[in-house]
Amino acid sequence: MSGFARMLTRINARLSLIALLAAGLGLIAMTAIVAWTVFGRYILNATPTWGEPASLFLMLWFILLGGSVGVRELDHMGFDVGLHYLRGTAKSVLIIANEVLVTLFAFAMVWYGTELAAKVWSDRLPMIGISKGWDYVPIIAGGCLIALFSIEKLLLFITGEELAPMPLNANGLGGEA
Repeated sequence: MSGFARMLTRINARLSLIALLAAGLGLIAMTAIVAWTVFGRYILNATPTWGEPASLFLMLWFILLGGSVGVRELDHMGFDVGLHYLRGTAKSVLIIANEVLVTLFAFAMVWYGTELAAKVWSDRLPMIGISKGWDYVPIIAGGCLIALFSIEKLLLFITGEELAPMPLNANGLGGEA
């Protein structure tokens, strides 16, 4: 494996783990916020108005971070049926086409997400008081991660190498196994 591919794999394995942990924490935080909102509405009779927009904001993050991890861990949509029946060069072309298309889609996420964020950055989300542009930052972050992970998979396929799994130790957290 080339030095660049090895370095990219090591970095992406860590990024994938961080993204997965952040997505999990976001899901837990969103669940707590929704629970607090329901408690406030039905028990305290004082609905926290920030609960719904905050939980939707967190949902954007954990969906896009989790989705990017799915791309790296080979859990995204692809040409699986075609790959099952194809052999040789045709199969290789389909694998490469799949990764190129995913990478192009990721670049489009970054490009258009940045444009959208810039257009609404001066607007505020009234209930939580942050810029409306923050709604589009998860699209940009997810697109960056998907692009990195797809480029890694493409490089590894071309060089005939295996994808390194997320670095988990016996505790299930980061660190060498």
